[in-house]
Amino acid sequence: MTVTLSDAKAHLNITFDTDDALIQSTLDAAKEWIEAYTGGELTDNTPAPVNQAVLMLTGHLYQNREATVVGITAQPLPFGFLELLEPYRAWSF
Repeated sequence: MTVTLSDAKAHLNITFDTDDALIQSTLDAAKEWIEAYTGGELTDNTPAPVNQAVLMLTGHLYQNREATVVGITAQPLPFGFLELLEPYRAWSF
């Protein structure tokens, strides 16, 4: 199963439609980033850990809409994001 707008909204616990375009664009960006990172296309047979990573990155991009944040300590993506993708990453040298 590929992650849909409806899946992303459920993950974000959003019940209104006002941000649908924004959520869809962050979902699209997350999918493209993960496809580039893993070297594979997300399909209906995408493993659950990869779909979870899509949701995590979508949530991160939705909550952090700017490249910089003032007044707080910067932190990496939530623990487990890259670990979920590691088995599916295509390495090339």
